[in-house]
Amino acid sequence: MDILNKKNVEDLKVAGKRVLVRCDFNVPLKNGVITDENRIVAALPTIQYLIDNGAKVILCSHLGKPKGEPKPEYSLAPVAVRLAEKLGKNVVFVADDNVVGDNARAAVAAMNDGDVVLLQNTRYRAEETKNGEAFSKDLASLCDLFVNDAFGAAHRAHCSTVGVASFVEESANGYLMAKEIKFLGAAVNDPVRPFVTILGGAKVADKLNVIENLLNKADTLIIGGGMAYTFLAAKGYGVGTSLLDEEKIDYCREMLARAEEKGVKILLPIDCTVAAEFPNPIDAPIDVEIMAADAIPADKMSLDIGPATAELFANEVKNAKTVVWNGPMGVFENPTLAKGTIAVAKALAETDATTIIGGGDSAAAVNTLGFGD
Repeated sequence: MDILNKKNVEDLKVAGKRVLVRCDFNVPLKNGVITDENRIVAALPTIQYLIDNGAKVILCSHLGKPKGEPKPEYSLAPVAVRLAEKLGKNVVFVADDNVVGDNARAAVAAMNDGDVVLLQNTRYRAEETKNGEAFSKDLASLCDLFVNDAFGAAHRAHCSTVGVASFVEESANGYLMAKEIKFLGAAVNDPVRPFVTILGGAKVADKLNVIENLLNKADTLIIGGGMAYTFLAAKGYGVGTSLLDEEKIDYCREMLARAEEKGVKILLPIDCTVAAEFPNPIDAPIDVEIMAADAIPADKMSLDIGPATAELFANEVKNAKTVVWNGPMGVFENPTLAKGTIAVAKALAETDATTIIGGGDSAAAVNTLGFGD
């Protein structure tokens, strides 16, 4: 599905039609409580438009990584409750473990115009992430039209983002998708320079294509978070027990060489916040030391950038005119390990650059720390 040239939801005749909307309700949860509802709020304009225009609104989304099987901690039930409060109307939650089961079919059959149904986590089905035809057809069987409003999941060819569109009459982008494409497209394809990108998060493998594309567009690429240690390993540094994609070390080495050829600056951590082990629970008190990035002990792991790195990254951001940030600098859910992410968020809040923050963890961190707009 070509999301760039897709119709907008307003181009569809939705009155009386069953409209399946792929939302991004992959919200952070703690003990079953939603800790950041930004993604729910972002989906409201499209949902409200469909309600107001007499559609039967069927919502679907993934949440977390249940890996193809029903797991109660990844249920979308809390989202249904919060969504109902936001919309001021009932949202029927269908808790079918196979997502499109007898309960879902009955709920959709009973819908009146303007009603809202939320299906269970699409990743309860193993076919979802493989874009399997059977699940795509199951989803399509519930609806007449399909609207994709899940920008955060649009890069993945899954049943609920791509497959289902092949089996419905018409499909279109929702308001959030259209807005994100327009804004991000302009910022990345024709940025006001200097253009600085910040990548964090866990794994290099998750951002392979992003890194390669940014080397053709960005002036500076800042790399922090868990993925930074694979780059440090590519430079020959020992990273102890820090998160490491061993299979991607050669790739990182190649990216570093390519950046040098293109004159793109890559900034990596120069110091790290090191601990003996990962905190358990994640927000538990933890003893840490600040160490140079090339001196991480073999039996310890880095869980955040250090203060010198935070200053280095912040200074680079202050000189930028366009900044795109995806992924935290460390384990920001832990107060001791949030300092690097706070420093970057603060630098972004203080700059007059156009700043775009993508990714659930980055957005949650910024909102939690009070820097969200």
